[in-house]
Amino acid sequence: MADPTLTISSESVCFIIIKAREFDAQDVVTDPDSGSNATDDGTASVLEAHADDLTHKELVAFINALSDEEQTDLVALLWLGRGDGTMEDWNDLRDEAQRQHNNRTAAYLLGEPLLSDHLEEGLSQFGLTCEDFEMGRL
Repeated sequence: MADPTLTISSESVCFIIIKAREFDAQDVVTDPDSGSNATDDGTASVLEAHADDLTHKELVAFINALSDEEQTDLVALLWLGRGDGTMEDWNDLRDEAQRQHNNRTAAYLLGEPLLSDHLEEGLSQFGLTCEDFEMGRL
């Protein structure tokens, strides 16, 4: 049996991990009537999750722009990193992700509380990291 491979690039996965961390760092809205100047509210709204959040929109657009194969890999990587299987199960995880694939991949992934951690763990099982990406080397 051939070694498992990814159709999605590690750069794409790392981009999603970094953006998911930005999104996860946000808090519930504590200042719904925020002024237009962040310094007026002590910059409290900077880390709040708003309905028109650009990080969320960017993540959704990025995931939706991926091919079906790449989206399948992303879901399978999540499951692998979450501990739903091992590298020996990669083809089965990928097959199941393919069977369940629909047009709600972004919503499914962004609904996962530890998305960035799980994707990072899944990537590491392929011997890949985001270190170079995070340092701006890729």
